[in-house]
Formats: sequence, structure tokens, C-alpha cells
Amino acid sequence: MPRLSLIPPREFERVATAGLDPDARLELLADMCRLNALVAVKRAGSGHLGSTFSSLDLVVHLLWENLNVAEVGFDAPDRDVFFSSKGHDVPGLYAALNALGVIPTERLLRLRRLGGLDGHPDVGVPGIEANSGSLGMGISKARGIAWAKRHLGRGGRVVVMTGDGELQEGQNWEALQAAAHQRVGRLLVVVDRNELQSDRATEEILALESLEAKLRAFGSRVVTCDGHDHTALRHAFAKLWEHGEGSPGVLVARTIKGKGVSFMEHPRALADGGGTYRWHAGAPSDDDFEAAVAELEGRIRERIDGFGLAPLVLELVPALEHERPATLQGEPESGAGMPSPAPAPLVTEEYVAAAYGEALLELAAREPRLVVLDADLASDCRVRAFELAEPERFVENGIAEQDMVSMAAGMARHGLLPVVNSFASFLASRANEQIYNQASEKTKVIYALHYAGLVPAGPGKSHQSLRDASLLTAIPGIIVVHPSSGAETRALVEWAVLESTMSVAIRLAIGPSPRRIELPADYRPSPGVGMTLRAGADAMLVSYGPVMLHECLTAAELLDERGVRAAVVAMPWLDRVDPTWLAETMSGVRELLVVEDHAPVGALGDTLRRALGELDDPPTLDVVGVEGWPACGTPAEALRHHGLDGASLAERIAVSAPGRASA
Repeated sequence: MPRLSLIPPREFERVATAGLDPDARLELLADMCRLNALVAVKRAGSGHLGSTFSSLDLVVHLLWENLNVAEVGFDAPDRDVFFSSKGHDVPGLYAALNALGVIPTERLLRLRRLGGLDGHPDVGVPGIEANSGSLGMGISKARGIAWAKRHLGRGGRVVVMTGDGELQEGQNWEALQAAAHQRVGRLLVVVDRNELQSDRATEEILALESLEAKLRAFGSRVVTCDGHDHTALRHAFAKLWEHGEGSPGVLVARTIKGKGVSFMEHPRALADGGGTYRWHAGAPSDDDFEAAVAELEGRIRERIDGFGLAPLVLELVPALEHERPATLQGEPESGAGMPSPAPAPLVTEEYVAAAYGEALLELAAREPRLVVLDADLASDCRVRAFELAEPERFVENGIAEQDMVSMAAGMARHGLLPVVNSFASFLASRANEQIYNQASEKTKVIYALHYAGLVPAGPGKSHQSLRDASLLTAIPGIIVVHPSSGAETRALVEWAVLESTMSVAIRLAIGPSPRRIELPADYRPSPGVGMTLRAGADAMLVSYGPVMLHECLTAAELLDERGVRAAVVAMPWLDRVDPTWLAETMSGVRELLVVEDHAPVGALGDTLRRALGELDDPPTLDVVGVEGWPACGTPAEALRHHGLDGASLAERIAVSAPGRASA
């Protein structure tokens, strides 16, 4: 990790009160926020710099000049309200709130760590006005806030920022139409029109051409300006607030994704990346970080010197006590009285999502009906290779999961085999009614639910999918599976495409597997049948997926040192159990622990509970999963917090396993 330094809040205060030209002052403050946001993301090991940088001139202009909230306080009933619906840009807002003295520096330095700042906005953080991250909800929330202010007779205006790609979600247009009809004034929508989505141009993903005309057609007053020109922003905001009681205003702010760091700015970055943008998500490498810091810090110092102010003072970021690297898995921590296992590599090079994408491409030649649909996540969902190889069989729907699922239903009704891709938390919940409707037509669609489970935990609760299985297992005609390895992923995808007569939902981890789960070379999926990975007579752990099976195997290894022999079973079928396999596997088992990468209801535990009721002498069943709201932090922090790390699981079994030897 390179040397990290932050600009302390007192330096922001010094610049803000220096009597500089207003536009120059705001430009400087925005760059200072960019530098601190960059440091926070590098420190966290992940985050979204491109859209953070594109929006920061807007955030700074609003908080330092246009809105009253910094003056009256974030708890004042008559305060102006600002929040971003595209919540992945929150590092910039955190940096601004830290500069204003609202968020302490110690907490900014714990971005995406337990007890720090969530990777997407959460109202538990001072200055955050709304939870966001699942796109498309912000305008509706802002409309509700503005309506409440009017109803309660309170002062204050309401500003919500959206991304331009976010406008592909239909809820935005419902909200704009309703705001105009209900004459909800004092409401302003700022569109960060940086013309890029996750890694490609908005107009390539799903064109927003004639955006201003569309916004006016839905009853909004619209102004367009350069989102980095503070003079233009000042005039635009003044014009939009002139008649704020009648209809919502919309500022289309034309911005540059990655603004402020030359090699991250999208015109150059697109050219360097061969048409794709690499700075949407993730932390920069050490070399790129140091180059970005040098550019930002150099420009800040040059401006401060040019204004005749005292030189910029930075504060060195100390290493946090007991910190571990933000790897996918982290090393297991010892529980009370439990020895640590021998050191092992923290992660492998295996990505089950990559195996999924490879399997789809191989199956394209074997199944001519196969078509693939995506929701602006082709790179994350590892279907970009399919898109490039089979462009006539690939449909990019943009950020519009409900529309995508219903389109797939229409395709299936007329003989195609659609494979639908998005993050699990968005696809299973936002489009649940559409999935239900498709299943009721008794057609076959394959749903790929990426980012399933607790880990990675840095993005926070909006992206941690822990309810998708319960939403889908309740729908007739859908099989829900969660593979544990690249090999099992390939096998299950092939089975789903070529053999299953029903729709299949495949939950997929997005990060590298913490260890390779080895299955027999001749493994073939059989509905309701699991696989014993490790034998043991004292207790049994049953789970699925690479993350939780790794923790179960770690627990068994720790228990070995206590004289407790625990079996570990991989069970990828979350909603069905073969009765013959179950009876054979559970023979003689007294203690059964089901470890869910999900909430403890509605997934494998409930399925096994029902099935065990049919046995003559069932084992004692305990189900452990993610209770309550999921923790945001490093994977090791989140797993430990919920008692799902290997050491915690081992301790849970050790206190009750009948074969326990004295420690």
C-alpha cells in the first residue's frame, strides 16, 4: 500500500472562507474532495471513482453554495435535502461531509469496513438523507420528501441526483409524471449526464437520445448546462428555482466521467480501453493511484499558491490497528479456545462467474435456441465474451430488470431459451412479479443471479443478496441452485440449458473462490442430491457455494484439533431434496448444521427441515444464516460479525457435538 495522506477539514474551512472568486473556490474545493475520495477508495480496496469524480462539482456547488443544510444542520426540519440516487458515487459525498465536519476523518478512513461507512449510502451515517444503491428509486423518494415538507408546512428544497443510465429504470418516469401531476414543487432532479454506464457509452447500452424532450414531455422544467462550470451551474439552479412551486425541475448536467484525473476522464479512458471504461468500479493499482494523487495534489497546490494562500497541509493516514487486507475471504480468526489452522492462500484464481460465462459460450453451439439478456452488467456477469461472439443472440436491456424479464418471457413463449443476467438483489426482488408471471406460463427461462450472498460485503446491504432464494423458491416451476466451484457451475449450467424441463435460477458468487471445492471427476448434477466433501461421525455441516463451504471446511479442520469429526456436505439444490439420498446421508447423523449464504429462512434450511420430517429418526437440525441486516465490511469482518466464519462455526459445534474430546 502506498503512502496515504488526506486533506483535513480545517484546510477546507480555510479555502472556503478565504474570500476567493466564487467559481475558483468551488473548483478548488471539488478537487480537494476528489483527492480525499480517491484516498478513501484506495484505502478501502474498492469503490466507484468514475461517477464519483463526474458528480463532485455538482455536490460541492450544492453543499457549499446552493443549499442551506451546512448552515442550519442536517437535523433541522426546514433544511434543504440533497441525496444521490446513484449511490455508488457516495465516496465523493462522504469526502464533502467530512470536509464540512459532519463525518469524522476516522470514519472516512473506514470506508467499506465494519463500523465505518457503507459502500452505498445508509441513513445511519450523518448527512445521508436516503438509502440508495439499487437504482431508480431516488426521484420517488425525493418526491415523497418534498410532498411531506409541503404537507407539514416546513421549509427547505429537495434535490436528488441520478445517473443518466439510471433513467433506464421505469420508476423514474413514473415519479416524474406523478410529481408534475401532483404539483410537487421545490423538487429538483440533477442528471449526471456523463454519457457512460458501467463500462460502455450510455447510447450504446440503451440510448437516451432527446433526453430533454422526454423530460419535458413528462411535465418537468428542464435546463441543460456544463456540470463542471460553476458559473453555468449558478445560473441553471437560479432559473430552475424561480418557479419551484408548480412542477419539478430537472438539470441535465453534462459531465465527464472520471473528471479531474486525466487518464480516468472518459474520452481518453475509452480510447485507452479500446471502447470500454475501466474506472467505473474498483480501486486503482499503486502506480495508477500515485499518478492520480500527483495530478490532483499538484493542481491543488498550484491553485492555492496562485491565490496567495499558505501552502496546503496534508495529514498522513495512519494504519488502522489490527487491520487485515481487504481480500475476498480474509484469514479465519480464532474463536474462544479454538486453534488457528495452518496458513493457507486466502484466495484462488477460480471465479465461478467466469466458468458460467465460458459454459454459456460453449453451449451456444449446442443449443440454437439459446439467447442471452443483460442489464448493463455484461462484464461483471461475465457474458461480454458471449456478446462479442454471438451478437445476434445477445440483447442489452440497460438498467431495466422488469422489462428484461418480461422480454425473456415473450421470447420463451415463442420457442427461444433465454438466459437472464443481473445482480441477485436486483433481479429476484425488483422483477419478482415478472418472474412469477413468466413461470405461470410454464415456459423455461434461466435466471443467473450474480453477486448472491453475503460476500463481498463492502458495497453494503443494497448489493448483498440474502432474500433472493426465499423469493424464488415460493414460485412454482422454478428450481434454485447455488454451485460451489467452477466445475459444478459448468455442470449445472449445462444441465439447466440441456436437461431441465423447468426454469432454473442459478445463484453465483462474483469474487474469487477462497478455496477450490473438489468434486469427483465424473460429477453430474442430479436434482436434490448433494455431495459429501468430508466424512465425519460426530456432526455434519451442510452448505452451498464457494464462500460458505470454505468456512464449513475450515470449521471441520479446526474441530479435528478438538477431537470432533465433522462431515461437510455440498448441497447446491436449495429447494428440493432427493429422499433416498437424504435417508442414506443422514443415517447415524445426530447433529446437523445448515449454513446459509442467505437469511436463515426460505432457503436450504427450510427445505431440509421439511424433508427431515419424513425420516424415522431425523438428526437435530440447526440453521445459521445472516440474521438481521447484513454487515458492511471486509469479507472476514462480515462473516465474523454474523458468526459464519470457520472459527465461529467450529465453536458452535464443539459445545454440543457428542464426540468432543477435551481441549
